[in-house]
Amino acid sequence: MKIWIFNHNAYPPDLPGGTRHYDLGRELVKRGHQVFIFATSFHHHLHKETRLNPEENWKIEDVNGVQFVWVRTPFYQCNDWRRVWNMVVFMLSSWRVGRMLPELLPEIGRPDVVIGSSPDLPTALAAYLVARDLGVPFVMEVRDLWPQTILDMGTMSPNHPVIIALRWLEKFLYNRAECIISLLPLAHEYITGYGIAREKILWIPNGVDLSRIDPRREMPVRSEGFKLMYLGAHGQANALDVLIDAAGILQERGYADIKITFIGDGPEKSRLINMARELGLLNVEFLDPVPKNDALQALYGADSLVLNLENVAVFKYGISPNKLFDYMASGKPVIFSVQAFNNPVKEADCGITVPPRNPQALAEAIITLYKMPQESREDMGRRGQKYVAENHDISILGSRLEHAIEAIGKHN
Repeated sequence: MKIWIFNHNAYPPDLPGGTRHYDLGRELVKRGHQVFIFATSFHHHLHKETRLNPEENWKIEDVNGVQFVWVRTPFYQCNDWRRVWNMVVFMLSSWRVGRMLPELLPEIGRPDVVIGSSPDLPTALAAYLVARDLGVPFVMEVRDLWPQTILDMGTMSPNHPVIIALRWLEKFLYNRAECIISLLPLAHEYITGYGIAREKILWIPNGVDLSRIDPRREMPVRSEGFKLMYLGAHGQANALDVLIDAAGILQERGYADIKITFIGDGPEKSRLINMARELGLLNVEFLDPVPKNDALQALYGADSLVLNLENVAVFKYGISPNKLFDYMASGKPVIFSVQAFNNPVKEADCGITVPPRNPQALAEAIITLYKMPQESREDMGRRGQKYVAENHDISILGSRLEHAIEAIGKHN
């Protein structure tokens, strides 16, 4: 089958960011399918053009058998009107390129199914319009519940015109989709509230390409100190100011051996750096984002890892962060500072759970792991690896996606 996936911010493994669709695409290609991923060539975290030459508006790049269709979109630096304009331009440009592609390149032909991935609902709309214009089934993928997350974060009121428009678009897309794929285990409770049949909704969480892990590797030997690491986006939802406050508590209590490393980028990074500077913290460092290919190697250099999220109501439907499963695959214990329906760290017994928005509890968890024998931390890490292999191996998830797409093809 020919599968087209529209994801505004999809990345290959040589760039920082999530590689969900590249990894799933690789699995589908192994099974004999063709996969095209439509994505912007402007990187959301690096804030720069990464794939297109100045004279190019779009192009196709083969990345290990997965075809990326890179589309040019305008520059933005933070979450202002320029980012919204970037989303709108991607919607219009990817729609135009998608519907023209079978005529421009007849050897590619028409897709058998088109998948539109949120949270950017305009991207999912572009996928629907391409599917409609080419007369093929449309599948909606829900990676985050927009606009409910925006509301729960307190960014806008329910009566804001943007929220009203997104509510309408969300319902429109749910109703037009042949199938709805959700990353969140309880998203069906939210989506069925729009009158959508439960059997139309399929759960496929994020996963890990375990082939990236070398079982023969030797763990780095740390001669001194204890390093806690956060690797991922620096956004409002990540509540990293709580981790800065926890670092302040550790410093005040004299734990000079404990260092906290932040790897990544995002709209909150400059504020976090300034916050650490104003507090006079000597136990934190901020590093640039790393490509997905190098993420596991970076994680190996830590003694423990932390997942921190805001305390918002929408997490009652569950979470599925890419970084969490990378964390667990690295074989390191994880501090889970999230209030959500699901808690993989607790299920796997591979770390410590603390309430969100509680720097004191977070600091105590860090101290507990610091004082714990290394053998006990390694046991935690092994349990995390076992859990990921059994529940989030990308080959298993790819098979689940393949079955869903083939069922749609037979139905149509």
